[in-house]
Amino acid sequence: MTGKLVVNLHKLARFTNIAIPLLTGLFFLAGLRISFYFHFITVAFIFLTALNAFYRFGQKGHSLLRNFGILGQGRYILESIGPELRQYLFLNDTEERPFNRNERSEVYRKAQDINSASSFGSQKNFDSTEVKVRHALFPIRKKDLKPSNVTFGEERGCPNPYTLKRPFIISAMSFGALGERAVRTFARGAKQAGILMNTGEGGYPKYHLEEGCDLIFQMGTAKFGVRDDEGRLDDQKLRDLVANDSIKMVEIKFSQGAKPGKGGLLPKEKITDEISALRGVRKGEDVVSPPSHAECVDIESAVSFISHVQEVSQLPVGIKLCMGISSEFRGLVSEMKRQNAFPDWITIDGSEGGSGAAPKSFMDRVGIPLFPGLKRANNILTELGVRNRLKIVASGKLVGPGRQMIALCLGADVICSARGYMLAAGCIQAMQCGSNTCPIGITTHDPDLQRGLDIDLKATRIKNYVDNLEHDIEELLCSTGCRSISELSFDHLYVPKDSTLHAYVTKPN
Repeated sequence: MTGKLVVNLHKLARFTNIAIPLLTGLFFLAGLRISFYFHFITVAFIFLTALNAFYRFGQKGHSLLRNFGILGQGRYILESIGPELRQYLFLNDTEERPFNRNERSEVYRKAQDINSASSFGSQKNFDSTEVKVRHALFPIRKKDLKPSNVTFGEERGCPNPYTLKRPFIISAMSFGALGERAVRTFARGAKQAGILMNTGEGGYPKYHLEEGCDLIFQMGTAKFGVRDDEGRLDDQKLRDLVANDSIKMVEIKFSQGAKPGKGGLLPKEKITDEISALRGVRKGEDVVSPPSHAECVDIESAVSFISHVQEVSQLPVGIKLCMGISSEFRGLVSEMKRQNAFPDWITIDGSEGGSGAAPKSFMDRVGIPLFPGLKRANNILTELGVRNRLKIVASGKLVGPGRQMIALCLGADVICSARGYMLAAGCIQAMQCGSNTCPIGITTHDPDLQRGLDIDLKATRIKNYVDNLEHDIEELLCSTGCRSISELSFDHLYVPKDSTLHAYVTKPN
């Protein structure tokens, strides 16, 4: 019969609880009889004795500590560093969520302008669930590619259309979700890379404007920065805001992939005096935006509101949403067709999208992932004969060129990402975005933590990331035999029958 080593934690705890005060006494006696220096150890054990007594008899909130004393604290210590231990020691290169080590490493290498070539083979599964890009028998050369210019507002004759010369946008991240130095880093990087940055729904975009990049002003359901006393749109405030030369477009956020059906959330820990003033909210309270716009009570009023914002702003105006019930999206597009009023673009945000703070139940279980949602949206627009009336922007875990290419094949004209640029700026996926304790200084307002973020260096890495993404997208485009993104289609994808995308595309939903 083989023996098995078993640690009886209960007995060990009883032994520890007796040993600590006993050793305190022994070290005290040793300090009196042998050497004064033993008293230094005595002081440490007096502290341990007092702490252990507090755990066992003083506090009532943790049953584990009352039963096991200081030994039970070890469990909480291990739990607190568990994510770090798993991330760096135990999980392999493809296991982590939301981004595994391979995905993060590719972004880091692109941001540092290091060749991201791989050797010996891919670590992907290559099973019946993975979507792949189909290559052409005769790829084309890069010199034959057409410019990737995308003009927003051209379909309806907008008086101030905007042309994006590279198919990338830094997704919505507000001052509030981000600290001052992070906002300036992304804005400066966007300026250097020649791409757009979305302000997020945080109100007047003070730090976004400081770096002179082109901006999309996002209007969330709370309408921070352009709201009246009743939480509705103040037309004059919007006119005054968009008069700034840096603001090129306006996005109306109907829903966000990480929390569709819920409004924005900014935890009270991140509300400084400055944010309180910019948003017009109280300190010491969580800021929870309403789940929908006050002006939009049904499909008809929602389309009318889009048209109204276009008229007031005189800029390209788009909407952002996560796909939910397909019949509702079809109804929305049908109403746009009836009123002859279309947004200049629709951002389809996947349910795998991120957020600085969101209810876990929503983040885990609400909304449709990007690829099937994007395919369904493109199909409905095409079936109703209005796909040529607007652009589609894709958003949701699009940090690498592979997933970006799939999104483009599914109908997207432009790629939008937030976490990709956070990783490019040095994010280590600590997942402390909502607690104001981001160790890299990106999603915190703590000046000591923000100090670690060098704006010049990280802005350059943002530019490098964009340059290398564009290089890879062009290489992939050449491999398909297409000369422009607009030539890509669903036929350029291999979609196995067991993939989520195939199941969603082939079945009504």
